Amino acid sequence: MVNETRKEREYLYREQRILDIARPVILQEGYHALNMNRIAEQLEFSKGTVYNHFPCKEEIILALATQTLEQRTEMFQRAARFVGRSRERMQAIGVACELFARMFPEHFVIEQLVRIPSIWDKTTAARQQQLYRGETCCLTLVSGIVHEAVGAKDLSLPAGLVPEELVFGLWSMTFGAYSMLATNNNLPALGIVNGYEAVRAHLRHMLDGYGWRPLDSEHDYDEVVQQIMTRHFPNEAAQVFQNV
Repeated sequence: MVNETRKEREYLYREQRILDIARPVILQEGYHALNMNRIAEQLEFSKGTVYNHFPCKEEIILALATQTLEQRTEMFQRAARFVGRSRERMQAIGVACELFARMFPEHFVIEQLVRIPSIWDKTTAARQQQLYRGETCCLTLVSGIVHEAVGAKDLSLPAGLVPEELVFGLWSMTFGAYSMLATNNNLPALGIVNGYEAVRAHLRHMLDGYGWRPLDSEHDYDEVVQQIMTRHFPNEAAQVFQNV
Protein backbone atom coordinates (compact mmCIF):
# COMPACT_ATOMS: atom_id res chain seq x y z
CA MET A 1 0.00 0.00 0.00
CA VAL A 2 2.89 2.34 0.84
CA ASN A 3 4.58 1.65 -2.49
CA GLU A 4 1.34 2.23 -4.36
CA THR A 5 0.85 5.61 -2.67
CA ARG A 6 4.38 6.63 -3.52
CA LYS A 7 3.85 5.59 -7.13
CA GLU A 8 0.73 7.71 -7.29
CA ARG A 9 2.64 10.70 -5.96
CA GLU A 10 5.41 10.15 -8.46
CA TYR A 11 2.91 9.85 -11.29
CA LEU A 12 1.20 13.12 -10.33
CA TYR A 13 4.56 14.82 -9.92
CA ARG A 14 5.67 13.79 -13.41
CA GLU A 15 2.36 14.90 -14.88
CA GLN A 16 2.61 18.30 -13.21
CA ARG A 17 6.16 18.75 -14.50
CA ILE A 18 4.94 18.04 -18.04
CA LEU A 19 2.23 20.68 -17.66
CA ASP A 20 4.69 23.18 -16.17
CA ILE A 21 6.91 22.80 -19.22
CA ALA A 22 4.05 22.94 -21.72
CA ARG A 23 2.25 26.03 -20.40
CA PRO A 24 4.91 28.67 -21.21
CA VAL A 25 5.67 27.06 -24.57
CA ILE A 26 2.03 27.39 -25.65
CA LEU A 27 1.65 30.91 -24.30
CA GLN A 28 4.93 32.31 -25.61
CA GLU A 29 5.48 30.33 -28.80
CA GLY A 30 2.10 28.92 -29.74
CA TYR A 31 0.45 25.56 -30.20
CA HIS A 32 2.68 24.43 -33.07
CA ALA A 33 5.85 24.90 -30.98
CA LEU A 34 4.70 22.24 -28.52
CA ASN A 35 5.72 18.66 -29.23
CA MET A 36 6.33 15.53 -27.22
CA ASN A 37 10.01 15.26 -28.13
CA ARG A 38 10.69 18.75 -26.81
CA ILE A 39 8.92 18.01 -23.52
CA ALA A 40 10.80 14.72 -23.06
CA GLU A 41 14.15 16.39 -23.73
CA GLN A 42 13.54 19.28 -21.34
CA LEU A 43 12.42 16.98 -18.55
CA GLU A 44 14.99 14.29 -19.34
CA PHE A 45 12.18 11.76 -19.55
CA SER A 46 11.84 9.09 -22.17
CA LYS A 47 9.31 9.90 -24.85
CA GLY A 48 7.36 6.83 -23.73
CA THR A 49 7.04 8.28 -20.23
CA VAL A 50 5.43 11.42 -21.63
CA TYR A 51 3.04 9.32 -23.71
CA ASN A 52 2.09 7.31 -20.60
CA HIS A 53 0.63 10.53 -19.23
CA PHE A 54 -0.67 12.16 -22.40
CA PRO A 55 -1.32 10.35 -25.70
CA CYS A 56 -0.95 13.59 -27.68
CA LYS A 57 -0.12 17.26 -27.22
CA GLU A 58 -3.79 18.18 -27.61
CA GLU A 59 -4.44 16.21 -24.44
CA ILE A 60 -1.85 18.34 -22.66
CA ILE A 61 -3.64 21.52 -23.71
CA LEU A 62 -6.94 20.18 -22.41
CA ALA A 63 -5.27 19.18 -19.13
CA LEU A 64 -3.94 22.73 -18.74
CA ALA A 65 -7.43 24.18 -19.24
CA THR A 66 -8.91 21.70 -16.79
CA GLN A 67 -6.29 22.44 -14.16
CA THR A 68 -7.02 26.15 -14.01
CA LEU A 69 -10.76 25.50 -14.26
CA GLU A 70 -10.47 23.41 -11.10
CA GLN A 71 -8.95 26.45 -9.39
CA ARG A 72 -11.84 28.62 -10.58
CA THR A 73 -14.35 26.05 -9.32
CA GLU A 74 -12.78 26.11 -5.86
CA MET A 75 -12.90 29.92 -5.83
CA PHE A 76 -16.57 29.92 -6.89
CA GLN A 77 -17.35 27.47 -4.09
CA ARG A 78 -15.72 29.79 -1.57
CA ALA A 79 -17.61 32.76 -2.98
CA ALA A 80 -20.93 30.92 -2.73
CA ARG A 81 -20.39 30.57 1.02
CA PHE A 82 -20.66 34.34 1.50
CA VAL A 83 -23.57 35.05 3.84
CA GLY A 84 -25.86 37.79 2.57
CA ARG A 85 -28.73 38.60 0.24
CA SER A 86 -28.81 36.98 -3.16
CA ARG A 87 -27.30 39.93 -5.03
CA GLU A 88 -24.49 40.19 -2.50
CA ARG A 89 -23.78 36.51 -3.06
CA MET A 90 -23.75 37.11 -6.81
CA GLN A 91 -21.31 39.95 -6.13
CA ALA A 92 -19.12 37.39 -4.36
CA ILE A 93 -19.12 35.26 -7.53
CA GLY A 94 -18.13 38.37 -9.49
CA VAL A 95 -15.19 38.96 -7.13
CA ALA A 96 -14.06 35.35 -7.55
CA CYS A 97 -14.38 35.66 -11.32
CA GLU A 98 -12.30 38.84 -11.47
CA LEU A 99 -9.59 37.55 -9.14
CA PHE A 100 -9.34 34.37 -11.18
CA ALA A 101 -9.07 36.34 -14.43
CA ARG A 102 -6.31 38.52 -12.97
CA MET A 103 -4.39 35.56 -11.54
CA PHE A 104 -4.77 33.19 -14.50
CA PRO A 105 -5.10 35.26 -17.70
CA GLU A 106 -3.53 32.40 -19.61
CA HIS A 107 -6.62 30.28 -18.93
CA PHE A 108 -8.63 32.30 -21.43
CA VAL A 109 -5.98 31.81 -24.09
CA ILE A 110 -5.74 28.07 -23.50
CA GLU A 111 -9.50 27.51 -23.23
CA GLN A 112 -10.11 29.22 -26.58
CA LEU A 113 -7.34 27.12 -28.09
CA VAL A 114 -8.68 23.82 -26.79
CA ARG A 115 -12.15 24.52 -28.21
CA ILE A 116 -10.82 24.51 -31.78
CA PRO A 117 -12.36 21.36 -33.33
CA SER A 118 -9.06 20.13 -34.75
CA ILE A 119 -7.66 20.11 -31.20
CA TRP A 120 -10.77 19.11 -29.23
CA ASP A 121 -11.50 16.13 -31.47
CA LYS A 122 -8.09 14.60 -30.68
CA THR A 123 -8.65 14.58 -26.91
CA THR A 124 -10.10 11.73 -24.89
CA ALA A 125 -13.65 11.63 -23.60
CA ALA A 126 -12.32 11.24 -20.04
CA ARG A 127 -10.49 14.57 -20.09
CA GLN A 128 -13.35 16.26 -21.90
CA GLN A 129 -15.65 15.15 -19.10
CA GLN A 130 -13.28 16.64 -16.51
CA LEU A 131 -13.61 20.00 -18.20
CA TYR A 132 -17.39 19.67 -18.49
CA ARG A 133 -17.68 18.79 -14.79
CA GLY A 134 -15.79 21.94 -13.81
CA GLU A 135 -17.99 24.11 -16.03
CA THR A 136 -21.16 22.45 -14.77
CA CYS A 137 -20.18 22.93 -11.14
CA CYS A 138 -19.53 26.66 -11.62
CA LEU A 139 -22.71 27.26 -13.60
CA THR A 140 -24.80 25.27 -11.12
CA LEU A 141 -23.52 27.42 -8.25
CA VAL A 142 -24.39 30.63 -10.08
CA SER A 143 -27.78 29.34 -11.25
CA GLY A 144 -28.56 28.42 -7.66
CA ILE A 145 -28.06 32.02 -6.58
CA VAL A 146 -30.37 33.26 -9.34
CA HIS A 147 -33.03 30.75 -8.27
CA GLU A 148 -32.54 31.94 -4.69
CA ALA A 149 -33.06 35.56 -5.80
CA VAL A 150 -36.28 34.68 -7.61
CA GLY A 151 -37.56 32.73 -4.62
CA ALA A 152 -36.79 35.61 -2.26
CA LYS A 153 -38.47 38.05 -4.67
CA ASP A 154 -35.24 40.03 -4.97
CA LEU A 155 -35.47 39.35 -8.71
CA SER A 156 -38.34 38.99 -11.14
CA LEU A 157 -37.22 37.61 -14.49
CA PRO A 158 -38.90 38.74 -17.73
CA ALA A 159 -41.49 36.34 -19.12
CA GLY A 160 -39.88 33.44 -20.93
CA LEU A 161 -36.42 33.92 -19.40
CA VAL A 162 -35.20 31.16 -17.09
CA PRO A 163 -32.40 31.58 -14.52
CA GLU A 164 -29.97 29.51 -16.58
CA GLU A 165 -30.37 31.93 -19.50
CA LEU A 166 -29.53 34.87 -17.25
CA VAL A 167 -26.45 32.98 -16.10
CA PHE A 168 -25.52 32.36 -19.73
CA GLY A 169 -25.65 36.11 -20.35
CA LEU A 170 -23.39 36.82 -17.38
CA TRP A 171 -21.02 34.04 -18.44
CA SER A 172 -20.86 35.29 -22.03
CA MET A 173 -20.13 38.85 -21.00
CA THR A 174 -17.46 38.06 -18.43
CA PHE A 175 -15.72 35.37 -20.48
CA GLY A 176 -15.64 37.60 -23.54
CA ALA A 177 -14.40 40.61 -21.57
CA TYR A 178 -11.71 38.71 -19.69
CA SER A 179 -10.59 36.98 -22.87
CA MET A 180 -10.10 40.39 -24.49
CA LEU A 181 -8.23 41.69 -21.46
CA ALA A 182 -5.95 38.65 -21.61
CA THR A 183 -5.21 38.82 -25.34
CA ASN A 184 -5.75 42.36 -26.66
CA ASN A 185 -2.93 44.80 -25.98
CA ASN A 186 -4.67 47.58 -27.91
CA LEU A 187 -7.43 48.26 -25.40
CA PRO A 188 -5.81 51.43 -23.91
CA ALA A 189 -5.60 52.90 -27.41
CA LEU A 190 -9.33 52.25 -27.75
CA GLY A 191 -10.06 54.19 -24.58
CA ILE A 192 -10.34 51.19 -22.22
CA VAL A 193 -8.17 52.45 -19.37
CA ASN A 194 -9.21 49.91 -16.73
CA GLY A 195 -10.99 46.95 -18.24
CA TYR A 196 -11.67 45.23 -14.92
CA GLU A 197 -13.45 48.30 -13.54
CA ALA A 198 -15.46 48.48 -16.77
CA VAL A 199 -16.56 44.86 -16.36
CA ARG A 200 -17.63 45.54 -12.76
CA ALA A 201 -19.64 48.57 -13.84
CA HIS A 202 -21.34 46.72 -16.70
CA LEU A 203 -22.29 43.84 -14.42
CA ARG A 204 -23.88 46.23 -11.92
CA HIS A 205 -25.78 48.02 -14.69
CA MET A 206 -26.93 44.68 -16.09
CA LEU A 207 -28.24 43.45 -12.74
CA ASP A 208 -29.87 46.82 -12.11
CA GLY A 209 -31.54 46.50 -15.51
CA TYR A 210 -33.12 43.25 -14.39
CA GLY A 211 -34.26 44.98 -11.20
CA TRP A 212 -32.23 42.68 -8.96
CA ARG A 213 -32.51 44.21 -5.49
CA PRO A 214 -31.00 45.85 -3.66
CA LEU A 215 -30.08 48.05 -6.61
CA ASP A 216 -26.63 49.59 -6.88
CA SER A 217 -28.08 52.95 -5.81
CA GLU A 218 -29.61 51.36 -2.71
CA HIS A 219 -26.59 49.50 -1.37
CA ASP A 220 -22.86 49.99 -0.81
CA TYR A 221 -21.51 47.19 -2.98
CA ASP A 222 -17.97 48.53 -2.73
CA GLU A 223 -18.12 47.74 0.98
CA VAL A 224 -19.56 44.31 0.16
CA VAL A 225 -16.62 43.65 -2.17
CA GLN A 226 -14.18 44.51 0.62
CA GLN A 227 -15.99 42.13 2.97
CA ILE A 228 -15.86 39.35 0.38
CA MET A 229 -12.14 39.79 -0.22
CA THR A 230 -11.34 40.00 3.49
CA ARG A 231 -13.41 36.97 4.47
CA HIS A 232 -13.00 34.65 1.52
CA PHE A 233 -10.09 35.77 -0.68
CA PRO A 234 -7.46 37.53 1.47
CA ASN A 235 -4.49 35.77 -0.13
CA GLU A 236 -5.70 36.17 -3.69
CA ALA A 237 -6.58 39.83 -3.16
CA ALA A 238 -3.16 40.53 -1.64
CA GLN A 239 -1.46 38.80 -4.58
CA VAL A 240 -3.51 40.65 -7.21
CA PHE A 241 -3.59 44.14 -5.76
CA GLN A 242 -0.19 44.47 -4.09
CA ASN A 243 1.29 46.14 -7.19
CA VAL A 244 -1.87 47.86 -8.43
